[in-house]
Amino acid sequence: MGKKEEEEIIRIAKKIDKMAQKKNGAGALDLLKELRSVPMTLELLQSTRIGMSVNAIRKQSTDEEVTSLAKSLIKSWKKLLDEPGTGDKSSEEKRKEQTTPVVSPSQGSPEAKEESSSSSNSSSKSEPSEVAPNTLINTFPRAPSTSDSIRLKCREMLASALQTGDDYIAIGADCEELGAQIEEYILYIELFRKFKNTDMKYKNRVRSRISNLKDMKNPNLRRTVLCGSVTPERMAKMTAEEMASDELKEMRKNLTKEAVRDHQMATTGGTQTDLFTCGKCKGKSCTYTQVQTRSADEPMTTFVFCNQCGNRWKVCPLVQVLLNQSWNALVCRLPSSIQPFKL
Repeated sequence: MGKKEEEEIIRIAKKIDKMAQKKNGAGALDLLKELRSVPMTLELLQSTRIGMSVNAIRKQSTDEEVTSLAKSLIKSWKKLLDEPGTGDKSSEEKRKEQTTPVVSPSQGSPEAKEESSSSSNSSSKSEPSEVAPNTLINTFPRAPSTSDSIRLKCREMLASALQTGDDYIAIGADCEELGAQIEEYILYIELFRKFKNTDMKYKNRVRSRISNLKDMKNPNLRRTVLCGSVTPERMAKMTAEEMASDELKEMRKNLTKEAVRDHQMATTGGTQTDLFTCGKCKGKSCTYTQVQTRSADEPMTTFVFCNQCGNRWKVCPLVQVLLNQSWNALVCRLPSSIQPFKL
C-alpha cells in the first residue's frame, strides 16, 4: 500500500505543479480533495515533497475554497512533524544507520568536550524510547548548546528569518536547529580568523544572513537552506554576491558589462594633447579619441586616456563645446600668420 500511495501522491503533485506553472487553478480543488482522502505519513510527506506543491497552488489560487483546503492540509501535515512517535520503525532504523557521527567545528575545544560529555550523561539517564524527531530533508549534526545571551539571540533571529513564508512547513524543516547550526559555523569562522567570539564582524555576518533569508524577492535561497541543498556551513561562508537573488545578480551583471564597455576605449591612433587634466595624477599628458555614440546631429563623445597614470574618462559633449569655444577664442587673438588649426 505504501508504494501505491506514494505513486498516487506523486501523480497529484505533478498535476498541481503544472497548474502552478501555468497559473491555472482549474481542477485544483478535486486534486486537493483526493489528497485529503490519502492517509499521509511523515515518510510520504518528505519523499514526495507534496507540501511544496500544495503551498505553491495556495499562493497562486484566487479561489477561496482552494486556499482554505490547502491551508487545512498543510496544518494537518504539520502535526505529523510535531509528533515524535510518527513514522514506521523501519524508517527510523534506516535513519539511524544513515546518520553517522560528525564532529562539529567547535567540539574540538575543551569547553565543547565538556558540553558533549555532559549531554551524553544526561541522554543516558533519559529513557531509551525517546528519540529526537529529525524533520530535515538532509540531516546534519546537531549544534552544541550555548549559554551566551548574544549567541542565543542570534540563533533566535536566524530561526525567525528561516520561518519567513510557509516554506518551512511544507518542507518540514527544523528552523531552530538550522539557525543554531548556521550560527555555530559563523562563530567558528570568526574564531578561525582570530577575532573575538561575538565582535562586530561576527554580528555583521549574522545580520547579512538574516537580511538575505528574509528577502521576499529571494525565496530560492531560503528554500535551498531549508531543504539542505545549501548546508549550514556553506550558508555561513557565502558572500553577499552568492546570496543575492537572481534578479539582483542579473542587474549586477548588466552594470558590470556597461562599466567594462565604458572603459574599453582604444588608445591607438589617438591624438596627443595637454588640454585635459587627469583627475587622479593631475597630469596633462593625455591622448584623446572622439567617437559618435549618439545620433549624427549630436556632438561626438571624447574619450581621454592619461599617459602618466593610465586613468580613463570621457568628456561630456557640452564640455567639449566649451573647450572648442575657448580654444577658438584664443586662436582669434593670435596673428593670422601663426594661427594653428581650429578644433
